Amino acid sequence: MRPWIRVGVAGFLGGVAMFMWASIAHLVTPLGSTGISQIPAEDSVLAPMHNALGDHAGLYAFPWLQNQSSAAMKAYQEKLKTSPSGLLAYRPPGTPAMQTSQLVTEFISEAVQAIIAATLLAWAALAGFWKRVGFVTLLGGAAAITTNVSYWNWYGFPASYTAAYAAIEWVGYIVAGLVIAAVLPRNIPNGLWRVTETEVAITVGNSD
Repeated sequence: MRPWIRVGVAGFLGGVAMFMWASIAHLVTPLGSTGISQIPAEDSVLAPMHNALGDHAGLYAFPWLQNQSSAAMKAYQEKLKTSPSGLLAYRPPGTPAMQTSQLVTEFISEAVQAIIAATLLAWAALAGFWKRVGFVTLLGGAAAITTNVSYWNWYGFPASYTAAYAAIEWVGYIVAGLVIAAVLPRNIPNGLWRVTETEVAITVGNSD
C-alpha cells in the first residue's frame, strides 16, 4: 500500500473514532448539554419570535448595530444599558430535530479533520507512538480553542459551555490521534507525495 493511501486510511479511521467519541459525549455524558438552559416560560417567547421572524431561518444579533460610526456605537452602548443582548440561531417551525444529512455532514467534517491531522503527522515524520499521539493532541488543542474561546469572549457564551465543547473537541483529537498513530506506518520517507525512481522506471517501461 502506498504511503499516501495509508495516510488516508489512518485519517479516515481516526475520523470514525472521533465521530464515535462525539456521539458518546452527546448521548451518554452531560457534556453536550452543559451550559445550555431552557428559556423560562418559553411559550410566551416562542410565539412573538415566530411572529417577528416567520420562516426566515438565520443567525440574528440583538440589539442591532447599524454601523461602526461613533454616533451609532454611542447609541448602541446606551441601548445595552436597558436592553438584553445576544445571538439567536433561529429555525422556523417544521424543522426536524435531527436529520440523517446532519449526521453525515458531521462525520465528513470529522473525517476531513482527522485526514488533515494524519497528513501533517506524516510530514512531521515522528517515529515514536506517543510523540505521534502528542502531535495530534496539540493540533486538537489548537482546534478546540480556535472558535470556542472567541465565542465566549465576544458573544457571551457560558464558560461552562465553552469548556465542555472545547473538551469534546480536544478529546476527539486525542482519540483520533491514538488511532492514527497506530495505523500510520512508522517509516514514511520524506516527501510523502514524491514519486520514487523505481516508480518512474516502471512507468517509463510500461509506456515503451
